Amino acid sequence: MSSDNEGSMKKKKGKGLIVKLVAGAGLMVLGGGGAFAFFQSGLIASDHKGKETNEPKLLLKGEEDPYAPKSADAKEGEGQLEVAGEGGSKYRTSYFNFSEEFTSNLKNSDTLVQIGLTASTRRDGRVLMWMKKHEMAIRSQILAILADTPEEDVFTMEGKDRLQKRMTAAINNVLIESEGFGGVDAVYFKTFLVQ
Repeated sequence: MSSDNEGSMKKKKGKGLIVKLVAGAGLMVLGGGGAFAFFQSGLIASDHKGKETNEPKLLLKGEEDPYAPKSADAKEGEGQLEVAGEGGSKYRTSYFNFSEEFTSNLKNSDTLVQIGLTASTRRDGRVLMWMKKHEMAIRSQILAILADTPEEDVFTMEGKDRLQKRMTAAINNVLIESEGFGGVDAVYFKTFLVQ
């Protein structure tokens, strides 16, 4: 009787091992297939060597911008001569001048502020084109920021710095929402009048 028990125990152990091996192999196949599906769908980032994104690129000084806006009087094949200094940033900076000044009351105040703005980017000309394309949406956001600015902020350098950072973030948010990429590095005051 004890030899019968030993024989049946060996058969059970053998079947248990086979079941575990088959189950393990099945889980590996399912896991590998699931991982492949996640990579393909983009839920898990993969190494994109060889894949180039369509985002605006940083431009080195002296590098030609394939998206540079052409001036109205430039002839085909002629561009503006641009000379870059050797010091400072290694990237080229381009500027967007807003067509009109911004005028608004300040938060909880009768004080009026009127500012002229320029925004800078070190990316290719698509950022400038997008700013032109979405200038009305950007203007709306800038005016909302000005209306939400306390009067004290327009009289101190720290307050003006905060205002510039808020405006830069607002412009980038409009561009990200509209085009999927921001690219504005800073906002500068051309004029700043408080009445």
